[in-house]
Amino acid sequence: MGQPGSLSWQLANERQTEAAGALLADRLAPFTEPLLLGLTGPLGAGKTTLARGLLKALGVSGRIKSPTYTLIEPYETTSGPVHHLDLYRLDHPGELEFLGLTDFLDEPGLVLVEWPAKAPVLMKRLDFEIVLAFSGERRTLRIDGSGKAASHMLASLPASFSA
Repeated sequence: MGQPGSLSWQLANERQTEAAGALLADRLAPFTEPLLLGLTGPLGAGKTTLARGLLKALGVSGRIKSPTYTLIEPYETTSGPVHHLDLYRLDHPGELEFLGLTDFLDEPGLVLVEWPAKAPVLMKRLDFEIVLAFSGERRTLRIDGSGKAASHMLASLPASFSA
């Protein structure tokens, strides 16, 4: 993934991580084109927490959990469809064919992919990659983007995060 744009935020806790997801939802919606966002980082870094904040901001109610065992959870939002994938348990990239990815990867909507490196074919198509790292409660969130949509979205975000 080319990296013409990048932005880093320091997040104090889980609440700020969820709020960062809400801010991203505000900048990404509505989904008039296909948008592929990768969430990268070690276990416990906040990938699902960020996704939860994004999905809540898009109007998803109820419990939002990582699709660790189902691999994919679809959501309908007022901004368009969202598919949340967690590829942590993916043994082989060929397993992606059984998820029906081709049915929605090229359609308008947002696809959130936790552990995108497990699927090199998806890594090549990412519009954004959000890399999370942590030390205790504190997290560092870095957004890397390529292309026109990334440039526009990154320019609309504050240089530092406060919530």
